[in-house]
Amino acid sequence: MDPVRNPYAPGAGQRPPELAGRGRELDVFDVVLERIARGRPERSLMLTGLRGVGKTVLLNTLRSQAINRLWGSGKIEARPDQSLRRPIAAALHMAVRELAPRHRAPDRIDAFLGVLKAFALRAAPPGRGGAAPKLRDRWQPGIDVPASSGRADSGDIEIDLVELLTDAAAVASDVGTGVAVFIDEMQDLGAEDVSALCAACHELSQIGAPLIVVGAGLPHLPAVLSAAKSYSERLFRYQRIDRLDRIAADQALCAPAEREEVEYEQKALDLLYEKSGGYPYFVQAYGKATWDHAPRSPITAGDVRVAAPEAEAELAVGFFGSRFERATPAEREYMRAMASLSLVETEAGGAPRDDMDAAVPTAEIARALGRKPASLSPARDALIKKGLIYSGERGTVAFTVPHFGRYLRTQPA
Repeated sequence: MDPVRNPYAPGAGQRPPELAGRGRELDVFDVVLERIARGRPERSLMLTGLRGVGKTVLLNTLRSQAINRLWGSGKIEARPDQSLRRPIAAALHMAVRELAPRHRAPDRIDAFLGVLKAFALRAAPPGRGGAAPKLRDRWQPGIDVPASSGRADSGDIEIDLVELLTDAAAVASDVGTGVAVFIDEMQDLGAEDVSALCAACHELSQIGAPLIVVGAGLPHLPAVLSAAKSYSERLFRYQRIDRLDRIAADQALCAPAEREEVEYEQKALDLLYEKSGGYPYFVQAYGKATWDHAPRSPITAGDVRVAAPEAEAELAVGFFGSRFERATPAEREYMRAMASLSLVETEAGGAPRDDMDAAVPTAEIARALGRKPASLSPARDALIKKGLIYSGERGTVAFTVPHFGRYLRTQPA
């Protein structure tokens, strides 16, 4: 097979050649956009799921839907050590720049940009003793109008964000459209920023403003939002993004191949689904390796077996190994104990499955390591902060990366 024509694309946030199995999510978002355009109330949207299920790809696709409807849009990626103020200011600047050419009153755009600049400049922290911030902390948002005063500049992120998003929605309303803000890795926002974002979305929904937030994050994102504001459970529409079913996984493999006049034997597809578990990233990784090793069409199960070690070696280095290397020795010990306890049984008394991992009680991990649970809290908290594990329910933890337990069980201690 010609490697130049290989259609598969395993990569972080890289759109696959065939976005299979996500039709429902795309249809739901179309309805959300249309309802808001007609002045109907709608909730902002939160996508949750493990790493490798295609949340970022889906987030980018939803943004394309908004752009196609002439909405203003901006996207940010949350970071644990970064305040929301600067990135969301940049995202809204981008969104309003998309709307500005269709606005009949340039003064209205300039007025909003003045508010936006005032909001953004509050991000520069004062120096010691109230002095001006150091040069490395000074930041200009690239807005060619003076900062306004008295709006979105109080320094309280909750007050300021409500005012800023309300003004952005008003600009969009002037041109008969809306604004969509997309936030990836949303679980990494600080508690204060999460609270402010929930408050802003609550205010916008109450007044029917044409602005929505679309977030993507790990499975514990709903718990993060709920901890910030108790009403967040009713504030957002949650969509769990999971692995592909068999039909969608076959489509993700076969549709791009057919465009290159290449076919798969049924047994090859059976084996590819078994190897990948239906996780979109793994589907692409195994598909790419299999294509490169297959001598001709149709691709056979033998081709998959020959190519699988290469795909697994690449995943071991780039997908699993890079994450494992970020952990300290104490954190690795904690994850190894998790892996040994997380095998899922197919049924009562049945053989354990090694393609997925169950949530593990933290008390069981402590017992396996011969330690008191409290002594393991630093390792657990650090792993959660690094995005390697999450706590979906109180007293339990699970891996954020599919097949990570299986990977750890194959590694020497």
